[in-house]
Amino acid sequence: MTATTFVNGRVFTGESETAFASAFRIVDGLVDWVGEAADVHDTDAVDLGGRTVLPGLIDSHTHPALLAGTAVAVECFPPAVRSVDDLVAVLRSHAATVTAADGWVLGRGFDDTKFPGGAMPTAADLDRVSTDRPVLVWRCDAHSAVCNTVALEVAGISATTPDPEGARFERDADGCPNGILTEIAAVDAVAAFIPAPSRDEQVDAIVAIGDELASRGIVAVCDLLSSRIDRPLDTFRAAAERGLRTRVALYPGWDPAAPLDDLGPDDRDGPIRVAGVKVVLDGAYSNRTAWVHEAYPGSCDHGLRLVDDDDVLAAGEWARRNGVQLAVHAMGDRALDRVVELFEGQEPWLDGIPSVRIEHATIVSDAYLARLRAARMRFGIATHTVFFFAEYDGYEKALRVEQVPDAYPIARLYAGLDPLALSSDRPATAWSGADDVMLSVEAAVRRRTYNDVEFGPEASITVPQALLLYTSRAARLSPLEGVGRLAPGLDGSFAVLDRDVFSVPDDEISAVRVVETWIRGERVYRRAQA
Repeated sequence: MTATTFVNGRVFTGESETAFASAFRIVDGLVDWVGEAADVHDTDAVDLGGRTVLPGLIDSHTHPALLAGTAVAVECFPPAVRSVDDLVAVLRSHAATVTAADGWVLGRGFDDTKFPGGAMPTAADLDRVSTDRPVLVWRCDAHSAVCNTVALEVAGISATTPDPEGARFERDADGCPNGILTEIAAVDAVAAFIPAPSRDEQVDAIVAIGDELASRGIVAVCDLLSSRIDRPLDTFRAAAERGLRTRVALYPGWDPAAPLDDLGPDDRDGPIRVAGVKVVLDGAYSNRTAWVHEAYPGSCDHGLRLVDDDDVLAAGEWARRNGVQLAVHAMGDRALDRVVELFEGQEPWLDGIPSVRIEHATIVSDAYLARLRAARMRFGIATHTVFFFAEYDGYEKALRVEQVPDAYPIARLYAGLDPLALSSDRPATAWSGADDVMLSVEAAVRRRTYNDVEFGPEASITVPQALLLYTSRAARLSPLEGVGRLAPGLDGSFAVLDRDVFSVPDDEISAVRVVETWIRGERVYRRAQA
């Protein structure tokens, strides 16, 4: 038996907004006891030095498989990249490191709404990076991308190529593709030609991602498009054999052209498991492709619906048959309404957690929330504060003024829907380090954007409330057993902070750092001393 007692901490247990302790004990990887340091008489107890301790954090919507599959892509996020010229410079520098004969120059994360004039880069811009290698860079929402002329030629996309369903090859005045690939099907038509990393490279990348997550205090994640790599369950489990300690719930994407096989019992068990299936119903607000009732300001465009009802329902039936969740990407108000219309009258098929998760849920009115609560189906939501923080420039142009009070209304959701989580959506977010939990917590508390614009201040929540949405409330959204609280019988997984996040000034929350992360009683991360 291995037992370690920790004392002299400010321990937020995750049981409630006010539940704190000063000591706890871990036996064989599980919490055995939580209480007060005055009751401990173990001379070998680890002294936490008065530091703040949180339960191991949960990122309920992120994309490690996407990161692993594009590990060679260079980051092009703001604030480092704020113009087309910045983007070209970063990609040129990265191109010098691409030596493989068939290598592509890849990047991810640019946000055109922050460029002068909101200029979207085109193939002509990326031809400045290379005229003999294919170049592709994903937009920050990961729904759209831009490629150069060589990449269009490799993919066989010309003026006569029809647009994919639910997507567009944007074109110049003469009808020729200009390199802008709007929505996933258009991006995939080009990205399909990128040489895939080897299995070993993918496994190593996932292990490295786990190390990075540990540096954020994150011990469990939901991968909401795990099919971005081949055989994701096998690959993540191979990474666990090489040292990945993160719990991972996998949600492969639903592809009507390639139906998923039914799951076996082993597929749904263990720290790495298939937890559901994901359907992407619409696009993104920052790119004005979210599916909306009223046209976007200054246009007649209602965004894009990416799949039809039959596909959504078929994915739901697969989830029901296999005893896992259905996760539906829905950002626009029309997409959100359609999710409820399709499922509100159905019988839930899971106990303890929602059968249907709604991902992002940008616009949530009081009436919509009441409809979710009244439904026969049990719904949950994974949403964000880092979106409005990082992508304000896009939201400013996409939202009507009357919609802002209903945009990411975290206080309303916190009070009205129990299965609820904040999350990062990394790397599909316009900010480097979007999985920094403290960044999201500060945005939830202050409701201010990266450029200090107030955004729906009535939707602000407190620090304890925000942290519950990364711990126990998040655990009630997904089948990630054993995490989310420091309580007897649960994983001995926790994060130690360098400052007390509960008492620092609100505008310093994002500067709080994790100094240690422990997973099941083992320290897996320790911050290097400055």
